[in-house]
Amino acid sequence: MLNFASLTTKLMQKLKNEELPRITEAEYKAAAKTPVTVVLDNIRSRNNIGSAFRTADAFLIEKVILTGITAQPPHRDIHKTALGATDSVPWEYVADTPAAIARLQQENYRVLAIEQARGSVMLHEFQPQAQAKYALIFGNEVKGVGDAAMALVDGCIEIPQKGTKHSLNIAVSIGVVLWDFAWKMRLFY
Repeated sequence: MLNFASLTTKLMQKLKNEELPRITEAEYKAAAKTPVTVVLDNIRSRNNIGSAFRTADAFLIEKVILTGITAQPPHRDIHKTALGATDSVPWEYVADTPAAIARLQQENYRVLAIEQARGSVMLHEFQPQAQAKYALIFGNEVKGVGDAAMALVDGCIEIPQKGTKHSLNIAVSIGVVLWDFAWKMRLFY
């Protein structure tokens, strides 16, 4: 493993886009996926929606489900931040979040809200189970995961925070949680 001291002795040079090990859209669709579906519960910001798609693409997430007032592609504001990930990441729209949860549970997903709640498990303490499929619900920028959805979930994961706000932008929350799941599910090793 590299340590910081060895990094500081080397000349750092950014990679050019053509040097990045990117896969094609077809290769993405054929690749084994991280067994996670992202559910966006009544997200207002189209830029946050686009960011969710882009992050889902980065971690080979199975699918994104858009619910309630969450806007759907194609939309220029979604595309602006998704950078084409709405074409690579499978998605669907379900009008009612509780209906999406019920269907996911019937398909043997463990449905977890990403929320601050009594009884939540801190993200760093949560260990995904081998062979399990997860659906992670990210809530509205102001109200969080809706009460109707919270009444149906199988559990809740909380991102530990120490600052004064105890609030992260949904795009940041998605990045933190999906990175954690991908790492713990051994996507990168």
